[in-house]
Amino acid sequence: QVQLVESGGGLVQAGGSLRLSCAASTRSFSSYVMNWFRQAPGKEREFVAAISWTRGSTIYADSVKGRFTISRDNAKNTVYLQMNSLKPEDTAVYYCAAKSDWTGEPSIVGIKYWGKGTLITVSS
Repeated sequence: QVQLVESGGGLVQAGGSLRLSCAASTRSFSSYVMNWFRQAPGKEREFVAAISWTRGSTIYADSVKGRFTISRDNAKNTVYLQMNSLKPEDTAVYYCAAKSDWTGEPSIVGIKYWGKGTLITVSS
């Protein structure tokens, strides 16, 4: 069982920045494709970004492309999400998630582990 713990959420003004972190409790961290999803009030959970095992290939939702950056530090078992130019519509609970397979496509299919989430509120 892998535990994922997100941190870094909070309240920020529109146009501001935040960095989320997700620490994984596994020695096999580098074998997982790491993802960020988000869920806004009253909406379904949606894909945000993903990063492959070690070569660092990344994919992003169109809504965050150019503003968010996903990265990972396999030595620290941690994945990050740098969020810049935040908008009120980015307000959501952000979840870290791990899966084994890299397809290069955004998908919730195959997610094995989820974090409990961290709330981001962007004020206008």
